[in-house]
Amino acid sequence: MNRQARESDTAIIKTTAELVVRSGPLEGTKVALNSGQITTIGRATTNRLVIPDEICSRNHSEVFFEAGIWKLRDLGSRNGTRIHGEPISGDVQLTEGRQFQIGSTFISFTFETKGKTPTENEAVYDTVQIAPVDTVRTDYRTSSDSHPEIVHLTDKTRYSSLDSEAGSARDRAGQEAQRLVRLGLKMGAESDVRRLSEIVLEGLFGVTSADIGAVLLYKEVDATHPDHGKLDVVAYKSLDSRPFERVSDYVTSVALESRAAVVAHDVSSDDKFKSSDSLRAMRAESIICAPIRTADRMLGLIQLYSTNPDNRLEPDDAEFTLAVADQLAGALDNLKEKSRLAAGLARAETENKTLREQLLIETELVGDSESIRRLRERILRIAPTGATVLIRGESGVGKELVARAIHQHSNRGGGPFVTMNCAALSESLLESELFGHERGSFTGAVGRKIGKFEQAHGGTIFLDEVGEMSPAIQAKFLRVLEGHPYERVGGGAEVRVDVRVVAATNRDLENSVDQGRFRKDLYFRLQVMELIVEPLRDRRTDIAILAKHFMYRFSKKCGRTVTSILPGAMSTLVNYGWPGNVRELQNTIERAVILCAGESLGPSDIQLSALGRSEHSSATSESSSGFRPISIDLIEQEHILATLEWTKWNKSQAAHILGIERSTLDRKLKRYEVERPSRG
Repeated sequence: MNRQARESDTAIIKTTAELVVRSGPLEGTKVALNSGQITTIGRATTNRLVIPDEICSRNHSEVFFEAGIWKLRDLGSRNGTRIHGEPISGDVQLTEGRQFQIGSTFISFTFETKGKTPTENEAVYDTVQIAPVDTVRTDYRTSSDSHPEIVHLTDKTRYSSLDSEAGSARDRAGQEAQRLVRLGLKMGAESDVRRLSEIVLEGLFGVTSADIGAVLLYKEVDATHPDHGKLDVVAYKSLDSRPFERVSDYVTSVALESRAAVVAHDVSSDDKFKSSDSLRAMRAESIICAPIRTADRMLGLIQLYSTNPDNRLEPDDAEFTLAVADQLAGALDNLKEKSRLAAGLARAETENKTLREQLLIETELVGDSESIRRLRERILRIAPTGATVLIRGESGVGKELVARAIHQHSNRGGGPFVTMNCAALSESLLESELFGHERGSFTGAVGRKIGKFEQAHGGTIFLDEVGEMSPAIQAKFLRVLEGHPYERVGGGAEVRVDVRVVAATNRDLENSVDQGRFRKDLYFRLQVMELIVEPLRDRRTDIAILAKHFMYRFSKKCGRTVTSILPGAMSTLVNYGWPGNVRELQNTIERAVILCAGESLGPSDIQLSALGRSEHSSATSESSSGFRPISIDLIEQEHILATLEWTKWNKSQAAHILGIERSTLDRKLKRYEVERPSRG
């Protein structure tokens, strides 16, 4: 062979080389190099040498033949291509035995000289690549110039059948399955749909080459019709802050109708792309549309775009995206179920609270008469409003119980409930108790005292016998009611409080106003809402219920076993006048339980006040001696007219005395055809 022939053979030999993997998951793998072809290396399955390593970029580096020299070039990878531990820059010449590193994989370059010298057309090379997925569907492929080229369509992922994979495919699938698990754990801990969708996009951007992505959901999660026009963008991510655009309605429709993940290239061929300036600005080169689906419903789509023509979205990206979309569908279903359960729990808690409130008010305000039922209903309506309430009724009817029920059923139920009897103290002491005092403000004031209003801040203050306040305290009290600050006795600093006022009186406030003993402006300020508690003698049907209620309470308190009230004793209780109202009945039953020798209260155990008996017998004797055979209507008419005369025809005062509404009094007068006598 002459010299020229030998030089030609040497050139052929020098242009035929191979890469040998020395370590890592592909150790021992050889890839034949050909001078007429660029050999790419990376994590994507489109590379000739696929390295299943998270440190390896999708398109990491390339080896090529140029000007008689084999060269190595890094493709802008995240972790670099290294020689002797240092990342390379630019093109680096490869010589016999030179070794470079990608992640944990070491690759050496060598010239292949064994066997027949290959020609350029005869060169044989190996490609290490993930095996194709069996479920690829091709019925949506199109060669039309009006739509992007769909290069992959799949409705299944390989992550559920890792055992059937082999080699590098199984290694990579295993790594991505681990990512799915970690992503699933993060998704499971999230309770907000938007944040959940953002987590999904963050996870996909870490695995695929997408630089723009969005999660689109139907407004109604139960949507079953694949109409892309009803999808709303709930999360969006762009590495370069580009605006989001729905690049291809065609690809979206294919994904929705087929319920499969779609990979499309050549987006620039889309008619919509050609007519949209914003889409041209986006420069999307490849798309993935993955359906968010359940067994019987379509919930939405995940859309990913890559704007890098050298780093397109590929079929393995679609499978990973579809797997994430299936996880997202499960998470959305779980959120919907949690929301349904939370709504049900909230309803149950509301119903339970209402029942407990009703039970509480029925436990405190014992009775079954019409007036008590009406009183409970009014309390439940008034309590949540925060309005000032004036409770009227005789001493002992249970005005404080009514005030406490208003507090417990209001929005301030968790705050303090402070009580004060305005008739129990002198003017100076009452002012100190209500508004507090500073040290040294009067003899005996050895320190600062916080008043009842400050104690009730954020809650309710109950002022019993409010009609007994002196005019000076009434003026200060009125300012607090109107929201103005006040000063402690002997102090100069302003004090502001947030309290609800519930007042009570057994006085005729109207008469006190007429006589100048009670401020008219304070009267109207207190009488925002008025509740009247009827005396026990006017609701005798409640006496037996109350008597048994007190019997059980005091039997338990005193450690007795009294379980019933004999008929004779109950008759005595029902026929008694009860001038002390419920308080007197309570004391009577407590005394009877203590004195009772057996398990039943008898007539001898009931010790009544002589005051009540005399009033009752007096009323009975008057009725007997003055009996007239007339109808009840006529008796009612005479009594109403007598009351009006006594009140000088003050209808509001008369209605209050009669225990009826003003409107009821007007109706009765109209029925009786009675008018106020003209003054002559």
